[in-house]
Amino acid sequence: MTPRLNIFHAAPEGTKAMIAVGAAIEASGLERSLIELVKLRASQINGCAFCIHMHATDAVKQGESPMRIHLLDAWREAPVFTDRERAALTWTESLTRVVDTHAPDADYTALKSQFSDAEIGNLTLLIGAINLWNRVQIGLRAIPKVDAPTRDAA
Repeated sequence: MTPRLNIFHAAPEGTKAMIAVGAAIEASGLERSLIELVKLRASQINGCAFCIHMHATDAVKQGESPMRIHLLDAWREAPVFTDRERAALTWTESLTRVVDTHAPDADYTALKSQFSDAEIGNLTLLIGAINLWNRVQIGLRAIPKVDAPTRDAA
């Protein structure tokens, strides 16, 4: 795969604005681990390798358990996520797949049971922002910087 365009060079003012949105969300009081799980889950759904790599790496740096990262794609069946995280992940999936889900009332009701209005607002902005970043990075073919795979000789 060949990268098409570096968005940071091509549209510096727009990317600065997006980074500012991210900084505001990170300063909102939402838990850093929750923010990374939401970013990672939306990126998994959208198939953005660049963002999956970035947010899995960031989550580990923030102290997230590698096992929870591995289980994130199957979070409904995994007993390692809190009710608050489950509500956020449900909302993440609902908004990321909004063309299919239309953000049902049941998902919003679950969210309201775990989050304040301000937290819901910031979580919703976070989900919108990561979905935009996924679309930008997929569309412009951003490639994650990863080491070549290695296998132990059997």
